[in-house]
Amino acid sequence: MTSGPSNQGFYICGIILFLVCALKIPALVRRRQDTLLRAACALLFAAGCQMILAAPDSITSLNRATGIANVAAPVVYAVTTAFAGASLLLIINWRPAPPEQTRRFSRLCVMAYTLVVIAITVLFWAGNAPVEQVTLFDVYYANTPYIRELIVTYLVAQGVAMMAASTLCWRWSKGVHGSLKAGLRVLAPAYLAIVCYDVIRLVAVAARWMGQDLDFLVDKVSVRLAAPVAVLGAIGFALPLAGPRVTETARAVQQLRQLSPLWRALRQVPTPGAIRASLPWWRTPPAVLLTGRKTALYDTILALSPYFDPDVREAAYQAALDKCADEACAAVAAEAVMILIARDRQRTGLERPQDLTHTPARRRHDLIALSRALTSPILPALLNHIGVLKKAARHE
Repeated sequence: MTSGPSNQGFYICGIILFLVCALKIPALVRRRQDTLLRAACALLFAAGCQMILAAPDSITSLNRATGIANVAAPVVYAVTTAFAGASLLLIINWRPAPPEQTRRFSRLCVMAYTLVVIAITVLFWAGNAPVEQVTLFDVYYANTPYIRELIVTYLVAQGVAMMAASTLCWRWSKGVHGSLKAGLRVLAPAYLAIVCYDVIRLVAVAARWMGQDLDFLVDKVSVRLAAPVAVLGAIGFALPLAGPRVTETARAVQQLRQLSPLWRALRQVPTPGAIRASLPWWRTPPAVLLTGRKTALYDTILALSPYFDPDVREAAYQAALDKCADEACAAVAAEAVMILIARDRQRTGLERPQDLTHTPARRRHDLIALSRALTSPILPALLNHIGVLKKAARHE
């Protein structure tokens, strides 16, 4: 394997993991007591370090810097094992379970993977690996005493942790919804892909034990799983953390879209400090824009309230009863008609059914229902009906 493409892939994946971790730092600063967020950020950072260290150029540099051939191998394997154990530990503490059971499994996980990291270190120093191997260390030393045990120990330990984590994620995902379910459904195959990575390498190692050469499984096949695993892992951890904000933003965008008809109908109403004072949408987060737009609409409707004519609303309501499916629909349509006519009255200043020096009590309207009513096919008929009644009243 050439070092260029391999290095590029490892470094790109590492940078992606670091970036996802960095994006969560502001939330981590605000929510310092959030154990899950801290653990997820730590895992993303550890995974990024793992990808950077596993790059062939990084392995060579570490070996050169220490002057010890293949010292990068136990370092990378220890980091990889620690990451596997930490991933399993996070899932154990993340999923709902009795506290005592969670503490017991957490202690076992920490003890087991601490012992594995220690075993990797001890076995490396007990063995003999004088020839530097950047990409084929596992198979080159598959028959070397102590180094052989080191390789099998880290592969089995990582595979067990990842299989357990994948199983827990998949089972848990069946009982949750939303971004958490999506994150778990992404993490489950990501962890399973790591299990496949371990199995592929174990097959290559076992082939060396039997005198066969399947080294391509190590430097040609298994390394291809690194990029998708890194990306899936980053997405899987990021989704549950970013999900609530994404959901809130999507909900705000949806409501802004639903309010568009009412916004277009009332935005030109001269109401100081209301709609015209709102910020441009491209400079405002959707949730903030939604709050400001609702406030502006409420203020505008309040400014129109002296022009409201109860007779208009009642006439529109009676006419709407024949066209709407229920009374609630008719009532909202009548409110919409009254508001539009009040808008026109304010513009002309010719008809003022109420004393402008008296402002009626503020009524909380359902803005989305009013906005939907403005797009109802019965609204033109209701406005036309009110116009006919007004002409008839003038003739009388």
